[in-house]
Amino acid sequence: MSRHVAIVTDSTAYLPQDAMERHRITAVPLTVVLGDRALEEGTEISARSLAQALQKRKPVTTSRPSPEMFAAAYRAAAEEGATGIVSLHLSAEFSGTYDAAVLAAQDAPVPVRVVDSGMVAMALGFCALAAAETAEGGGTLDEAVAAAEKRADGTAAYFYVDTLDYLRRGGRIGAAQALLGSALAVKPLLQLDEGRIELREKVRTASKAIARLEEIVVERAGRSPVDIAVQHLAAGERAAALAERLRERVPGLAELYVSEVGAVIGAHTGPGLLGAVVSPR
Repeated sequence: MSRHVAIVTDSTAYLPQDAMERHRITAVPLTVVLGDRALEEGTEISARSLAQALQKRKPVTTSRPSPEMFAAAYRAAAEEGATGIVSLHLSAEFSGTYDAAVLAAQDAPVPVRVVDSGMVAMALGFCALAAAETAEGGGTLDEAVAAAEKRADGTAAYFYVDTLDYLRRGGRIGAAQALLGSALAVKPLLQLDEGRIELREKVRTASKAIARLEEIVVERAGRSPVDIAVQHLAAGERAAALAERLRERVPGLAELYVSEVGAVIGAHTGPGLLGAVVSPR
């Protein structure tokens, strides 16, 4: 039984399955409540099913994992030889997931460091990868946490949504509340800022907003080595086209991921979401 630092995250990191398996990262699922059914993200409800439900205006809510689910993940990691665990999660501004992890960590069989990444989607995923790579190199628990926090500090996430209605319903808008009065007249570009969703810019049309999103990402990436993730919900063609343009325009591009977000984030953004995460190496 190998002794190591284990990495636990949650299902909103949206890491590719092969990356999770390669780095032995565990993701504890959040729950999507569709009508009267509670479904685990990633296994019991797909992004496509979620998008279809939203388009039919079916009621959709989300909920955090229980502390017991985290406790089970921590026990399993300890049984597999972990001497410490880094538990990295989406912004506490969005969800009670971090709090549930903290509760479970109190009785874990090995030390657990629970980290509020302030991030979500692949912005969180890149932090989990940084922690895992440090642990694989023989890093200590503190060193793995530091690697994740450093990655979070340098990572930026920007996104476009067709409508603010889903964010408004879920109470996730923050300072972008100022847009609500004119939401029909503009297309908002949003960003993650200190764990909250904030308005970046107002743009008049969808095509101009996506073009501006591209420019912001290219400017942020600069010429240094960076990883980029392009993520979407029911907007695969837009995402593929943006990724191809970024591949041509970002000279320091290391890894480029293109993927659809899962049901939890999709429930709060709605179909048409197009986002980009820039994460310096």
